[in-house]
Amino acid sequence: MNFIDSVKICFAKYADFNGCASRPEFWWWMLFTFVATGFLQGISYNWSWIFSVATMLPTVAVTARRLHDTDRSGWLVLLWFVPLIGWIILIIFCAEQGKPNRYGGSPQGSMLA
Repeated sequence: MNFIDSVKICFAKYADFNGCASRPEFWWWMLFTFVATGFLQGISYNWSWIFSVATMLPTVAVTARRLHDTDRSGWLVLLWFVPLIGWIILIIFCAEQGKPNRYGGSPQGSMLA
């Protein structure tokens, strides 16, 4: 999966919390949101804030799908509310390789990516 495909899929599955997301899909999306937010901050903090609010739901959705791919509950996305330790745990969970799971199987390529 490449950068453009990942961004398209995440916008297409804007609020879809079912299924799985591969590692490339998740990490390309995160890169897109960080770079776009940083670029928009250089232009205007208001635009950056609007973009961040607009991409919050798809970010939570792709994170939940990524956790599903590692055979964990999407509710673990709530670890974002635990400063530092929760963030570290969530990053480790999302960086793990996909495995067979109970959430609709691994997406194509997640075992290799």
